[in-house]
Amino acid sequence: MRKLPYLFILVIISLHCFTIKSEVLSIPPIQLATKYQQDIDVTEYLVSEKLDGVRGYWDGSNMLTRSGRKVALPSSFTLGFPHTAIDGELWLGRNRFEDISALVRRKQVPDKEWQEVKFMMFDLPRHSGPFIERYLAMKMLAEQTASIHLQVIKQEPVASTEALFTLLDSIVNAGGEGLMLHYQQAHYAVGRSEYIVKLKPKYDAEAVVIGHTEGKGKYRGKLGALIVKTPAGVVFNIGSGLSDKQRENPPLVGSTITYQYLGLTQKGTPRFATFLRQRPPQ
Repeated sequence: MRKLPYLFILVIISLHCFTIKSEVLSIPPIQLATKYQQDIDVTEYLVSEKLDGVRGYWDGSNMLTRSGRKVALPSSFTLGFPHTAIDGELWLGRNRFEDISALVRRKQVPDKEWQEVKFMMFDLPRHSGPFIERYLAMKMLAEQTASIHLQVIKQEPVASTEALFTLLDSIVNAGGEGLMLHYQQAHYAVGRSEYIVKLKPKYDAEAVVIGHTEGKGKYRGKLGALIVKTPAGVVFNIGSGLSDKQRENPPLVGSTITYQYLGLTQKGTPRFATFLRQRPPQ
């Protein structure tokens, strides 16, 4: 068998590497929410349901994940989408995060598997007006596009804090995650914003697994708890929320997990932390 020239092999390897890297485009410039504080005047905000989907950024021609990876959408999904930046959520419905997450990660997906997916708009990054104007502009975009896939998340005002928590209860009881509050007069600003607030009965956050502890009793020979470290450097254990299968084959050291918690202790440690899921590789 004839040997391939060394230079030809290098070209093939380079092309392969380029193909892999081309899946990751630039990281989208997006806003990030902060946690609800009781001293805000909720009447100055518009409130919407917090969807449990995958964050999507339509740059006018490509759909990107939060990490900048291009989503392999069928052309039929984005048919008629406007050539402007849209910040939103790829969503299949309540309690279907795992389904949409798996779909977004796939490189080739038949058109029919995207039929139920909606791209729910919640902001227009390049619009120069305050949020109240951006919301009206999104409603017009949804009407003009006439696509079953492009929709806008309903925003509504609330009359009081009591009304806000009544709405939260109704959303959570119906299977939703919580609420998002957008300050009506705020302009789009990249990064963490005090003018976008998330309100949930439980908060979630990410941490990196740095170790495992041995289980006791019925968990002898299995995982007892994950030792995790937050981006702020706080180290603590998470022992609840894990299934027997996950205890037998726990998230590896170095992997990133999402956990839920009910506020922080005086020492800054998450209170009642519970394992939620392992973040898929980006």
